Amino acid sequence: MSLRYLTAGESHGRGLLGIIEGLPAHIPLTAEYLHAHQLRRKLGYGRGNRMNIETDAVEIITGVRHGKTIGSPVGLLVWNKDFEKWADIMQAEPFEGDVKRKVDVPRPGHADRTGRIKYGHDDMRNVLERSSARETTMRVALGSCARRFLEELGIHIASRVVRIGSIVDDAERIVAVQALNDAVDASPLRVIGKAAEAAMVAEVERAKADGDTLGGHFEVYASGLPPGVGTYAQWDRRLEAGIGKAFLSLNAIRGVEMGIGFEAGTLRGSQVHDQFYPGTNGSLTEYHTNRSGGIDGGMSTGQEIIVRAAMKPISTLMKPLDSVNLATGEATKAHIERSDTCAVPAAAVIGESLLALVLADAMLEKFGGDALDEIRQRVKDWAAVAQHR
Repeated sequence: MSLRYLTAGESHGRGLLGIIEGLPAHIPLTAEYLHAHQLRRKLGYGRGNRMNIETDAVEIITGVRHGKTIGSPVGLLVWNKDFEKWADIMQAEPFEGDVKRKVDVPRPGHADRTGRIKYGHDDMRNVLERSSARETTMRVALGSCARRFLEELGIHIASRVVRIGSIVDDAERIVAVQALNDAVDASPLRVIGKAAEAAMVAEVERAKADGDTLGGHFEVYASGLPPGVGTYAQWDRRLEAGIGKAFLSLNAIRGVEMGIGFEAGTLRGSQVHDQFYPGTNGSLTEYHTNRSGGIDGGMSTGQEIIVRAAMKPISTLMKPLDSVNLATGEATKAHIERSDTCAVPAAAVIGESLLALVLADAMLEKFGGDALDEIRQRVKDWAAVAQHR
């Protein structure tokens, strides 16, 4: 791989660490830019109180000097403000006495029980602290580094929510990808349609009153990606393979589609495939549709990348489901942690960062280079060649 990244940290631990290696030198990058996207991750009607506690401010520790990357690994740090109340529970040093907030009862749908089995933990807090979606705070920070690189190459990424529970927002997206986030970030659920927005807010309120949770669907788009990124030559280098892996690694994601996705399995080929037409403006060919979502045969077509993901409801319910106390074997109600009623808008923003990480890696594999200007020139040269092929 051309781009590598790792995260570390627990939900209520001291903080979150991240490192991304492979970014070229001379990319403009500031903590202010990273923090702006961290704040977008906190958006969404139905989020829990944790969003009011954490600032999620990002500190750039390594790899950036005087506002630009220098080609070495970029190291990031986000402190958990909530750690102040959890210091004894989450401290790294040995602890004498009974530990508070021990978790013996797993939540249906969460990693609690399977993590206990896998790692042999007596206290399932060791599982839930790392399997928590709090980890995505750092993935957004790392993905924002990748996004900043892509922006310098004319590639832009945005997202929108299209479904919460049974409520669908089928409003047409008429704004360009570059302007979409400004349009939907003002919505409490990051949707386009006002009627759908009102119905979704009411649905979230009903679920909250019932002590329940809601999932939904969101879409992530990328514009400006040149054709021929990715390859059919090996299964794990296909562009959609990397996208699918990244999105399915996100907490609670249970389905990923590209373009018209599963609908393609219900239609005839004549209704699915994007036909070719003689090009205009110097191009040999052009498309009039984008049912493929910008990917054919493992490679980008030059059209918008369109990814749709389905998120299941969060597994922590305020009216908990049936479970078992694994310390006693007795039936009981599931463990309750502070949580959200609906986190689909946040998942959409996280999806932007995941797509940025995949596309940045694919661009580096295609064009190589150690410095931004070098890569930018190669992308420009390729665009001139590709339109005649």
